[in-house]
Amino acid sequence: MPCCRKARKRYRGLAENSADWVWAMDREGRHTYCNQVGLDMLGTSAEEFLLVDPASRVHPDDLKLLRLTFECAVAAAQGWRGVVIRWRIADGGYRAFESNASPIFDAADELVGFQGVDRDVTERQRIERELEEHRGRLEELVAARTLELGEAKEAAEAANVAKSAFLANMSHEIRTPMNGIVGMAHLLRRGGVTPQQARQLDNIDSAAEHLLDVINDILDISKIEAGKLELEAIALDIPDLLRKVGSLLADRARAKGVRLMIEAGSLPDGLLGDPTRIQQALLNYANNALKFTDQGSVTLRAELLKADDDFVTVLFEVVDTGIGIGADALRRLFSAFEQADNSTTRKYGGTGLGLAITSRLAGLMGGEVGVDSTPNVGSRFWFSARLRRGQGLAEASDDTGVNAEALIRRDHGGCRILVVDDEPVNLEVARYLLEDAELRVDTAEDGEQALALAATAGYAVILMDMQMPRMDGLDATRAIRMLEAHARTPIIAMTANAFAEDKARCLAAGMSDFLAKPFDPSTLYQVLLHGLRQGEESTA
Repeated sequence: MPCCRKARKRYRGLAENSADWVWAMDREGRHTYCNQVGLDMLGTSAEEFLLVDPASRVHPDDLKLLRLTFECAVAAAQGWRGVVIRWRIADGGYRAFESNASPIFDAADELVGFQGVDRDVTERQRIERELEEHRGRLEELVAARTLELGEAKEAAEAANVAKSAFLANMSHEIRTPMNGIVGMAHLLRRGGVTPQQARQLDNIDSAAEHLLDVINDILDISKIEAGKLELEAIALDIPDLLRKVGSLLADRARAKGVRLMIEAGSLPDGLLGDPTRIQQALLNYANNALKFTDQGSVTLRAELLKADDDFVTVLFEVVDTGIGIGADALRRLFSAFEQADNSTTRKYGGTGLGLAITSRLAGLMGGEVGVDSTPNVGSRFWFSARLRRGQGLAEASDDTGVNAEALIRRDHGGCRILVVDDEPVNLEVARYLLEDAELRVDTAEDGEQALALAATAGYAVILMDMQMPRMDGLDATRAIRMLEAHARTPIIAMTANAFAEDKARCLAAGMSDFLAKPFDPSTLYQVLLHGLRQGEESTA
């Protein structure tokens, strides 16, 4: 007992000599101690401070945050860090304090209260606001000067960025319900259907796939024009990449009676590039070639153009024996939303974005694009890519593509998963898919619900939407990471925002992985399996 009194005396001595507001409270939220510095900051006496309900001194707009923080801390029996609350002072105004607290336990290890240190950050916030206002004024000055100079190029770029932002927003609004459509169709098929219903679901899948292709084209062109598309530099196997493109087109070519040929010239090993984008560019060409070829052949070809010690330039070609293109249409083929036939009676559909995207991708890869065509004879579309020499091809060791759902059921059945999404249909789809894999599923409709659940339960993985009311996925993730039980729990972002900076924001907030909507079930299972394994490793 003397040791405890000595420790309390030492704590009080440190508290009274602190330059910050030091306090203590019981588990009901009533203050039991405040140092003199804190009393002076608030302009009150110890008697008045300890008798008054703390909520009566807090700014009305901060009450919700204060209560949520305290409730979560009590539920988890742990403190909090970096929570900023505004408190009323003697003159009736408010000052902002950044609060850090830790729990107090009795001899029986029961939570009895909290002790904390609050630092006055009012001046810091004022300076930050002034800097932001100053920055705003500088931006206005620059914008005004730009307008005065009347540079048509900058005005065109501003319009282009605005268009890209609009396209990205529209893509997000479409991708979100698309996730529900694709997911519901999959659930219906899994439940067992008649042959007629299977054909109808095939039509839904086909229409959804076509719409998703359009959405992806729109999103890609908006990302490219906004300068937000980043290319990977990973190991490439170009002959294998050509074969993959050919396999994707094989059924369609066979159905039309068109020969599909692959020709890979002699290429050096160990090249580095972005296989996804090279495949996308080739598919844009090859899909068009197959669309406009009713007889004869379509050939996919890759050959070496030039090489030096560090880089290799590869030429990719798609040659067909189709209907060909007139000289008057060739000049505008690689412009966005342009096609050889833009009339309302055109025979062949499409957005007119595929060739524009291929042109932009080739430019990002240090290459060029081109086309040679003769009506009623055929066409040759080509692009080049400048690829870096690497250290050889990486060995693939990931087995998640085999049957991730079966692996989850076998190795992780019964694990508890939290799914957070404000769209009821998406919640329902995710819950059914996860329960089919024999996982236990809890759901939350916003970040506040997710935080409350995470404070009272353990989860193997948390699937978190990004845009939600009340508390979004980023803030919810930051708050959940403050809970000791979930400091290392895998949190996977589920979002229709597919820009690279969106992924970076998710990772910066503490998320572990990123799943873009709409996603097919196999992708969900693969990402989830990776998260479950990651969670096991972190607790091993």
